[in-house]
Amino acid sequence: MNKKWLQFGINLFLILFGTNMYAFGLVAFNMANRLAEGGVTGISLIFLNLFGINPAYTTFLINIPLILFGSRILGKKAFVYTIWGTVTLSAALWVWQRVPLNISVEHDLLIAALLAGFFGGLGSGIVYRAGGTTGGADIIARILEKKSGVSMGRSLLALDVVVLVASLTYIDLQHMMYTLIVSFVFSNIVDFVQDGSYKAKGVLIVSRFSEEIGNHLMSSLERGISYLNGQGGYSQAEQKIIYIVVSPKELQEVRRIVEDIDETAFLSVINVHDVIGEGFTFKKPPRKHVPWVKKF
Repeated sequence: MNKKWLQFGINLFLILFGTNMYAFGLVAFNMANRLAEGGVTGISLIFLNLFGINPAYTTFLINIPLILFGSRILGKKAFVYTIWGTVTLSAALWVWQRVPLNISVEHDLLIAALLAGFFGGLGSGIVYRAGGTTGGADIIARILEKKSGVSMGRSLLALDVVVLVASLTYIDLQHMMYTLIVSFVFSNIVDFVQDGSYKAKGVLIVSRFSEEIGNHLMSSLERGISYLNGQGGYSQAEQKIIYIVVSPKELQEVRRIVEDIDETAFLSVINVHDVIGEGFTFKKPPRKHVPWVKKF
């Protein structure tokens, strides 16, 4: 099988799995405990509570014009994934409402809110990670991410506010406060799944002894480094700037190595949310001995 088609099939399965997890959380915790929701799903819950219309139907119908709009922005592949995500979400909502499911949280709305946010965020994050959306506000959020770099979790939280305010037509203030907890947990879980469970640290090092520091870093940490050409703003002197990406637990070792060689060195630590490459997403090569580098 062509690798491209295999990845396409895997993505479709991940979207199916993610929409089912999202639908499960919505039915088992949001709907069961009268907690609202943001986006198009939240609108569908308003229709459910005010007019008795099944969310499986309203979710699909409301998404049709948004999908048509999104097709011009997101491209052919994203359009296919969005249609698949929307259809599977509506189908999953229909199925999970008919599964004899009763998860008791003993009327504890905090637990219900945490679980609703967890399953909703995890399911949606998996869908986004596979390159799809579930339609609705997801389309708007993905456009914002593509055009302005705003994370989908943050933009979804902002877009949810309008729908949540409208949800006060059928829930009281207490349930609204717990719904805000759902939205907060949801957005953070989405970002966590999208960024990956592994977060790294990028370190920029400015020193007169950059080559010596670089050799020690490569030998001690078995991490690759890059030299960036820089120039001092005051001195106008040319110098090499070291850039290295390490795990959080290796950060102290980097600091120790740099301080032992140059106490006046300048370090800038950057949060790296996703790392792809040697030593992070696949194994490091066998360690090579660097004879000119001394051990500490």
